[in-house]
Amino acid sequence: MTGYLIRRLLWLGPVLFLAALVTFLLMHLVPGGPWDTSDRPLSPELEEQLENKYGLNEPIWRQFLTFSGNAVQGDLGVSFQYQDRPVTSIIREGMEVSAVLGLMALTFALVVGVTLGVVAAVRHNSVIDYASVFLSTAAASTPSFVLGILLIMVFAVQLGWLPVFGWEKSWWLLPNWKQAILPTITLGALPAAYIARITRAAVLEVLEQDYVRTARAKGLQERLVLGRHVLKNAMIPVLTVSGPIAASLVTGSFIVETVFAIPGLGKQFVASVFQRDYGMIMGITIFYAWVIAMANLLVDVMYVALNPRIRY
Repeated sequence: MTGYLIRRLLWLGPVLFLAALVTFLLMHLVPGGPWDTSDRPLSPELEEQLENKYGLNEPIWRQFLTFSGNAVQGDLGVSFQYQDRPVTSIIREGMEVSAVLGLMALTFALVVGVTLGVVAAVRHNSVIDYASVFLSTAAASTPSFVLGILLIMVFAVQLGWLPVFGWEKSWWLLPNWKQAILPTITLGALPAAYIARITRAAVLEVLEQDYVRTARAKGLQERLVLGRHVLKNAMIPVLTVSGPIAASLVTGSFIVETVFAIPGLGKQFVASVFQRDYGMIMGITIFYAWVIAMANLLVDVMYVALNPRIRY
């Protein structure tokens, strides 16, 4: 296991390098530049001064080598749209919001999804099963911006129970709990539906296995059969999809953050693409690739805890 972890960590460098290279090439192949997005066109002299300042007049290969050398030292460059602020500090501030919202949405998705999936599988072909499948299908079919606006109309505008916008920290990095409810449900609804359908299928498959029938024949209580034999084996497919889901949630969602006016990383990333902010695009892309790689590594490690037969 230790050797496997070392190999995976060593592969992290080439993966990040390849992600940076592809992003850098695609970013420069798109016609135009960062100064073309300005409302007032800049003079040729000013554009030349800015390109000299940021090194954009150098050959592309030299720009990439300069960026790579600085990135290895933890310097992802500066942001054009945020007046030369370091990209690392912008990512850190955005992640303080997006990571908290993403973790809450992930917790909601896992709790609701696994519960609905297990109940539906145990009560197979019953009213509860049909209701669970209906809820999962409805959540998977509803876009997040539609669900968010619907929740705002019902719980904020009509009932007045919850606030509509904002993200004010009440304790450490945690927000006011009322402000977190609607965006958490909006962001976690689709993953919850996905996890519920996978859990239901996995539990139904495990329930048909011989060792489950043997456990029941020995007289074990149903809750022990579910806890010791069914859930532990059925959670492996759920764990597989949880890694990418967790990575996508904690790195921010542009739609949810825009609907609820949350200053997260997803909103900043989409804004940087429209503004052709090269530093922000490269920095957030590399950060996202790192989160994906670490999430998949964590999933592989947790495989062993769920199934001791797995060896690396």
